[in-house]
Amino acid sequence: MVFLFLEDLVALLSTWYDEDDDREEVIQAWYMDDSDEDQRLPHHRDPKEFVSFEKLDDLGVLSWRLDADNYETDPELKKIREARGYSYMILHGEGYFDVRDRDENWIRIWVKKGAMIVLPAGIYHRFTLDSDNYIKAMRLFVGDPIWTPFNRPHDHLPARRQYVETFVQKEGADQAVDAAA
Repeated sequence: MVFLFLEDLVALLSTWYDEDDDREEVIQAWYMDDSDEDQRLPHHRDPKEFVSFEKLDDLGVLSWRLDADNYETDPELKKIREARGYSYMILHGEGYFDVRDRDENWIRIWVKKGAMIVLPAGIYHRFTLDSDNYIKAMRLFVGDPIWTPFNRPHDHLPARRQYVETFVQKEGADQAVDAAA
């Protein structure tokens, strides 16, 4: 009986863990609980529900593991920056980016030194430190930095409309987004 349980656990873990993917060492994602506890805590659901890199990609959240100690000369970082617009690279410390999935559930993305993520324009997101209370992140832009935060709902903005059309409605027009939530 225990052997079957271990097989089931291995099958479950294999749905989100790829032993050949070095991003796992610096980026992890999971569905958040609804607790009002300290926002710096992990907020895992019980049982834990991890989110794969493939699911993050489907939401437009792209990620890489880069060399944070040599970011100024990293050719991979230069290519990403030029191709993707703005992005965040973690140079020291740890923190959480939270993004909404298609069903309006929060996904928590834990980033550590060497993590780089690109959030698509128009995605609802937020950031918080973890319990260590320290992060040194670099926000990269192409062109002049433009950043204006908008509280929900702001579905009338062009970037949000484009995000919804590209990532939220791509699996079917019958899915609705309740931006007031």
